[in-house]
This record gives sequence, structure tokens and C-alpha cells, in this order.
Amino acid sequence: MITSLGAAGIRVVLLDIEGTTTPIAFVHETLFPYARARVRSWFTSKSASDPDVRDIVSGLGDELRAEGRPFDAASWDVSSGTWQLDAVIARVNELMDEDRKSRALKTLQGRIWEDGYAGGELKGDVYADVPDALERWTTAGIGVGIFSSGSVLAQKLLFANSTAGDLTRFLRWHFDTAVGPKLEASSYRRILQSLGVDSRSVLFISDVPRELDAARDAGLATLLAVRPPATAPDASNHPVIRSFDGVEA
Repeated sequence: MITSLGAAGIRVVLLDIEGTTTPIAFVHETLFPYARARVRSWFTSKSASDPDVRDIVSGLGDELRAEGRPFDAASWDVSSGTWQLDAVIARVNELMDEDRKSRALKTLQGRIWEDGYAGGELKGDVYADVPDALERWTTAGIGVGIFSSGSVLAQKLLFANSTAGDLTRFLRWHFDTAVGPKLEASSYRRILQSLGVDSRSVLFISDVPRELDAARDAGLATLLAVRPPATAPDASNHPVIRSFDGVEA
């Protein structure tokens, strides 16, 4: 069990968000419903020439085509007057229903949440031990980064507008699935290349054992976050922590 980062040679802590720094309920019961309720109004408030609209709609269409689904190019061409907002919204709802890791969907959700945070309707929920741990680690010279399936924009918004204030000053790196899926060791190797550090000096903390398996396969140290009321598995291949309080710099 890693209780002292310095003693273990850890120079970088990489954190998952959902279930690790932030309650799962906040993501599923606040953020996701907030975005779902505002998809149509977000699109109708924008011009078809808006770069975000173009990128999101074309991205959704590209994903649909890549899946081999029936695809009418004209319905997804925002540069013309033939694109179909209802088809776009139906696709967005489908992706949300299936909790798909669609980059276009993540971008759209991030833009909607950006408006919510700016208007004060949203506050990023973090566990009580998170702010102190981030400050403790960074003060000791340990870099902290995020690796989440949520977009980099969504990550930065959550921590910049958290219930504990702006925590972005403690976060040096943000990675999303642009580096690859969280269940594949190759994604963590790409992160290591970006960080320019040895794998043994990086600790990944997540509440998902399969993510930790992939990180360990890439050579990273791991800790399994088990936040109450969740219970630890009967047998875990990763050391278990229930808060960041015991992880000293």
C-alpha cells in the first residue's frame, strides 16, 4: 500500500473523476440530466455556421457512418440547409441512453455544461478530502493530472467551479479519451510519453478495477478508490483506499 508518495518514488498522481474525486451521483443525477434537458435549446440558440455546431454534427454523423448504420449525408451537412436537427437530437439521446463514449457527444455536453457553470446553475461536486490532498501533493512538488472519459473541457469546468472553489491551480495535466480508452494499457503509455516520466513514478487512482488493470499493465502504480457507500471487492488486485487522507506526500 502506498501511504507516502515521496517514499514510493511517485512524482505524478493521475486521477479518475467519477467515483474517485467526485460522487457518481453528481455526474448521473445532475450533469447528465442537465445536458439532456438542454440539447435542443443549445442547438436552436446557435447558428448553423457556428464552429461548435459544425464540429459536433459532423462528428456525430461520422460516428454513425463508421458504425455502418443507415446514413444520409445530406441530413448531417450543416453547411447546407438540408441538415435535420431532429435526427441529430435523436442520435444524441440514443448515445446518452447507452452511455456511449462518443467524442462528439462529450463535446456537446461540455458546451452545455459550460453555460450552466457560467450562469451559476452548476457547481462541481468533489469529495471533502480532495482539496486538501491536491494542495498537499502539489506543495510537495508532486504533479497532479486527470484522466477521465469526460472531455478536457468538462474536466476543467468541474474543477474550476467546484464546491471548494477553483481547484485548477493544482492540476497540471488533463487527458481524455483522445489518448485512447481507459481500459487499454496503450492509453496509459501515451500519457507517459506526454508526461515524459518513468512509469514507476506515476500513480493512478480510480474506482474501476479494469482501468487500474490497464494502468498497471503499462507499469503505473495503482490504488483502488472505494468511496462510501461503495464496498471493497472481496479480493482486489489493487490496494484499496477510502479517501485521499491517508495518501501523504
